[in-house]
Amino acid sequence: MDTAFLNKFKDPALSRGLVDRIKALSQQLEATPGNKTLNLMEVCGTHTVAIAKSGLRSVLPKNIKLISGPGCPVCVTANNDIDRIIAATRLPQVTVTTFGDMIRVPGSSTSLQERRAEGASVEVVYSPLDALNKALENPEQQIIFIGVGFETTTPLVAATVKRAQAAGIENFSVLTAHKRVTPALDALARDSDIALDGLILPGHVSTIIGSRPYRFLADCYGIPSVIAGFEPVDLLLAITQLLEQIVSQKSSVEIAYGRAVHEEGNEQACAVIDEVFTPAQATWRGLGAIPDSAHVLKDEYARFDALRRFDLQNLTEPTVEPRGCRCGDVLKGIMAPSECSLFGTACTPAHPVGPCMVSGEGSCAAYYKYQIEV
Repeated sequence: MDTAFLNKFKDPALSRGLVDRIKALSQQLEATPGNKTLNLMEVCGTHTVAIAKSGLRSVLPKNIKLISGPGCPVCVTANNDIDRIIAATRLPQVTVTTFGDMIRVPGSSTSLQERRAEGASVEVVYSPLDALNKALENPEQQIIFIGVGFETTTPLVAATVKRAQAAGIENFSVLTAHKRVTPALDALARDSDIALDGLILPGHVSTIIGSRPYRFLADCYGIPSVIAGFEPVDLLLAITQLLEQIVSQKSSVEIAYGRAVHEEGNEQACAVIDEVFTPAQATWRGLGAIPDSAHVLKDEYARFDALRRFDLQNLTEPTVEPRGCRCGDVLKGIMAPSECSLFGTACTPAHPVGPCMVSGEGSCAAYYKYQIEV
């Protein structure tokens, strides 16, 4: 990124100009017969945090509402999957390795953090390669890596599985809870409970898959969509482009994050995903069962599939949903976190009831930290 671009990007005048443009476009919409409040959903959890941290809502006209979507991979992991992950900690001579956010997510009766306090072997790693190295260093121990994430993290997990196969490593496996973003967007677009006027699409995921997979949003559903970066000015630019589409009564998929996202995406990363994983149905918290929304290991890599290797389906306790938790409705965008009766009282970051209050990308955690109210 050159210095001239950086200086322009950080120029306050650019942000002020975008805010003025947004206000002008909103006035045009207000003058339109049948005008209404526009619901613009930011799909990505990192966008949710950036919007809350920057106070972006405070500069938007009242007829433009930003709502959060299912863009936090930890949050959308269903309770049954959390219980299955916890069940793995009860296996003899097994170490469960995971990214940090998963540690505190409550399952039906306990969490990985509580299991670790009880003596289970649970360790936080920063990469699946760390888990693979742990397997090499501890050949007497089975190492299970918890694979959670969207297309951003899936390529590295796929590459790690390939490396394990090439090295003939027998004590490494992955318990996959990887999700695919576009099937979830299709489910949201079909849901009559959700009124979407525009979508702010995830920047990180789009660096991998590009913009082409989102075309159905405009072609099939007529929903304006813009891929955004993570600075406040990125998000202002995305909102501006969405409003311009809405005012012109046109819908397309635009890229407002051109310094990182290209139409074709990262073809090498997509290729390694397709080599190791295959799409399958997954249950999303709040959205239910969505066809082809998971990445599961292909049969050629079945020996690295912890679910099959350890028969975890039969070890999982009966799933019980947390009483009173509205995390699923928050993830669908039909209510704000602060509208949940547990928010900030029974459910806080110190004592979370649901995963949306745990994850660093969770809507509830962002609303709590930055004191966002409806």
